Amino acid sequence: MLERRPFGRTGHRSSVTLFGGAALAQASQADADRTLELLLRYGVNHIDTAARYGDSELRIGPWMARHRKDFFLATKTGMRTAREAREDIHRSLERLRVDQVDLIQLHSLGHPDDWDQALGPGGALEAAIEARQQGLARFIGVTGHGWTIAAMHRRSLARFDFDAVLLPYNFFMAQNARYRGSFEEVLAICRERNVAVQIIKSIARGPWATADRTHTTWYQPLEAQAEIDQAVHWILDLPGVFLNTAGDLALLPKVLDAASRFERRPPDEAMTAMLASRRMTSLFGLPT
Repeated sequence: MLERRPFGRTGHRSSVTLFGGAALAQASQADADRTLELLLRYGVNHIDTAARYGDSELRIGPWMARHRKDFFLATKTGMRTAREAREDIHRSLERLRVDQVDLIQLHSLGHPDDWDQALGPGGALEAAIEARQQGLARFIGVTGHGWTIAAMHRRSLARFDFDAVLLPYNFFMAQNARYRGSFEEVLAICRERNVAVQIIKSIARGPWATADRTHTTWYQPLEAQAEIDQAVHWILDLPGVFLNTAGDLALLPKVLDAASRFERRPPDEAMTAMLASRRMTSLFGLPT
C-alpha cells in the first residue's frame, strides 16, 4: 500500500502517487475498469484528469457510482475565458457523473498571454471561483509545463491563493540551476502556505526519436523497472510532494510498484549514471 500525505490544506490524505488520468485518453471501458482494480489494490485514492484528456473523464465516470467516496477527484479546464471555462466545468461534471469535483485546475497556464487572460477580468479563474461558491468544486489549482512554469507559478501564487500547483520535475531538470532555483522557490512558498505540490514527468527520458511510439505518453519514458524505481524514489524523497503517474497504462503498474517500495532517495551518483546511460534530454527545448 502506498504512503499517504496531507494534500495541502484540503484536509485530505492522498496517496503519495496520484493516478494521472491521461492514461485513459484512448482506453476502452474494460481497460479502465481493470485500471480501477489496480488503483484500489495499491490504495491510490486520488485521481487527476482533465477535460482535454480524450475519453478520460468518460472512462472515470462509471467508477464514481460505487467509488466516489474512495477518491479525491480532480480535473482541469484549459479554457481561458470565464464563459468557456464555465461550460467546460459543467461538461466535466456530466462526463464524470458527479455533482462536485474536489479540485478544479486551470490547465497548462504557462504562456504570459494565457495567464493574463485566464487570471484577468472575465477570465477562467472567475469561473473556477464561481464553481467553488456554487459547490461544484471544493478547491482551485493551477498546472503547467515547460522550463518557465515554475516562475509562472510564482506569479500565479502572488495573484491568487491557489490550493494546489502541478509542474514537471525530475533529476534531469534539476541539473539546470535556474529551473531548480525557481522550483525550490515555488516549493518553499507552497510549504509556507500549505499548498499541495504535484509533480509530473518524473520518468521522462526525452522526446520521441521516431514516429514508432511504444507508449501513449507524449514523451519517451524510462521503461526498465530499476530505472523507474530510481526516478520515482528521487521525487518521493521531496517532503510533502505528490507524484502523478505517467499517461500510459502499461507503465502504471511499474510506477505504482516503485512507489510502494519507496524508502530513501537514490544517491546522486546513481542518478547521474542513469542520466548518462539513458541519454536523457530536454522535453521542452533549450532551457530559458
